[in-house]
Amino acid sequence: MRSHLKPINRQTVVLTGATSGIGLATARLLAKRGAKLVLAARNAEALEALRDELSKSHTEVVTVPVDLSVNGAAADITQAAIETFGGFDSWINNAATAIYGAIEDVTDDEHQQIFAVNYFGVVQGSKEAARHLADKGGKIVNIGSVLSDRAILYQGPYSATKHAVKAFTEALRMELAAAGKPISVTLIKPGAIDTPYSEHARNHFDTPGTTNPPPAYDPAVVAKAIVFACEHHRRTLAVGFGGYSMSLLGNHFPGLTDTLMEAFGGQAQQSRRPAPAERRDNLFEPRADGAERSSEGGPGPRKSSLFLEAQMHPRTTFALAGLAGLLAMRALGGGRSRRDHRRIARRFGDDGW
Repeated sequence: MRSHLKPINRQTVVLTGATSGIGLATARLLAKRGAKLVLAARNAEALEALRDELSKSHTEVVTVPVDLSVNGAAADITQAAIETFGGFDSWINNAATAIYGAIEDVTDDEHQQIFAVNYFGVVQGSKEAARHLADKGGKIVNIGSVLSDRAILYQGPYSATKHAVKAFTEALRMELAAAGKPISVTLIKPGAIDTPYSEHARNHFDTPGTTNPPPAYDPAVVAKAIVFACEHHRRTLAVGFGGYSMSLLGNHFPGLTDTLMEAFGGQAQQSRRPAPAERRDNLFEPRADGAERSSEGGPGPRKSSLFLEAQMHPRTTFALAGLAGLLAMRALGGGRSRRDHRRIARRFGDDGW
């Protein structure tokens, strides 16, 4: 059963990981678009600051300081949503953490923790959302990654969690459809995004800092995709063609992709610039939040993605592509006709007929 998705200004939206990066940009865009918000994160202080900020623009907000690596956290979010707004219409699973370093350097406890947050947090949130939306319908948006399709060396645990999120999301979508439940499910797959992601990550490199391979996109671009997904039926939205092309290359030329990553991937993720001490390493506990973008500096992030726009508006894209093709054919055809006419005229002339 296909769900009816309300306009965003008539929705109550649950958002996890709301105090930093993509989550923070999404919270601000949702508020700008008029949604009622249920914001969850581990950092209670940052949540309160965000609530105060958004309330000044008359946004209705409730905050829930929870750790989604702990069982029952999603139920606490639902309870707050019901008590404040009577429920919710969309649930966005965005909370995540990261680890850089060789797999042999990552401890079992670290592996378990990143799965507890990145994967089991999504599972917990999705199941809670599915129960609440089973009858009235609504939206579940899960944040995956381009690494859901193609792993990268030295981010093995993170890549594994995002592979798991993709598989879980696809299975969930099919099961909800098979049960006739009117719930739409979308997987968002960002590429490299200019957020505090690498500054918050646990670092096992010998270098003092970590970074993401370019090109990086502004978190507002991902926020746009997420808010769009809350109103529209899309299976997947990939943000940034660079990361998507890496996935394509990996699928069709895995050996070549391995060789390129082995040669350049490690260096591209290491930085001599240490992360700010207050942001460093939020694997087990929250660190300083409240920033959409990283403090690394360098070239500014890309502010838009034509590839994303094409996925959001495929009919317009196909129509424009078709029109461009017709115009090109007409131009080429017209050029050949004129050339053919001149050649025929020279060959036969008036006397030749």
